[in-house]
Amino acid sequence: MKKLLRYFLINTVSLWLATIIIPGLIYTGGIKSLFLGGFAFMMINFLLVPLLKILLLPLNLLTLGFFAWITNVLALYALTTIVSDFKLVPYVFPGYNYNGFILPQYDLSPFLVAIAVSFLIGIITHFLQWLSR
Repeated sequence: MKKLLRYFLINTVSLWLATIIIPGLIYTGGIKSLFLGGFAFMMINFLLVPLLKILLLPLNLLTLGFFAWITNVLALYALTTIVSDFKLVPYVFPGYNYNGFILPQYDLSPFLVAIAVSFLIGIITHFLQWLSR
């Protein structure tokens, strides 16, 4: 029970931080929909992600693990399908400039937003799991 509560809180915090950092993932309905999304994302990670990893194993082996992120993108898509309060919308990255290091402005489609958000959620989730050990 303690493990489930920890994963629920980690998934909820990672979804919340991802919506703050990348506004291409939005949720409506306030804290209730955020907790519902955290619970749904936890269940998706427990039930659906292991099946997707098995199904995508040949592709993952062929690319030496390069396409392991596809499971995270599909899990995020499943979240937006199951919980209607979560949506992926187009996002315009405003660009970044620091001491000659320039990232230009870029328009992200909902698919590219899903890739960026799933990558960010993966980083946040792994960091929070590392902290909780």
